[in-house]
Amino acid sequence: MQQTIESQRLILRPFTLTDAERVANLLSDQRISDMTANIPYPYRVSDAHNWIQRHSNMFLSGTGIVYAIVLKQTMEVIGTVSFPKIENGVGVLGYWLGVPFWGHGYATEASSLLISYMKEHRGLTQLQVTHLADNARSRSVINKLGVTYKGNQINHMQGKEREVCVYLSTL
Repeated sequence: MQQTIESQRLILRPFTLTDAERVANLLSDQRISDMTANIPYPYRVSDAHNWIQRHSNMFLSGTGIVYAIVLKQTMEVIGTVSFPKIENGVGVLGYWLGVPFWGHGYATEASSLLISYMKEHRGLTQLQVTHLADNARSRSVINKLGVTYKGNQINHMQGKEREVCVYLSTL
């Protein structure tokens, strides 16, 4: 069973299908899609249902883990933090927040919390993370996490070639 993890301001918990409408609402802002590799725009409730339904198999197979980021103060879902890919102790970190929650340190706090948990409880030994080259907010989160910059590469995503910055650190 996927554990709930808490920090001072946040709760990381598994998504449920009842979160689908909230997820779709948060992802209705195209600025999120524009700064991510695989979130379509427009994003529908059915997209959220399909996404949430895949989480259990990822967790049970050990190939990934996805958490809802919940504000303790209001108990509302504000985004997600995840390792959508875990293989041989290497985890690829991913996250997004609804636009109203940008700039409050939530992505850094949630990411740091999940990284620590995965290192201690799931044997994570290396952390990989990427961001689109023009995503300054994500660059800031990654710098605060202390992940080592390795270089840029071109990835095919959302139907076009996009430049991404690649980071990798041993934990």
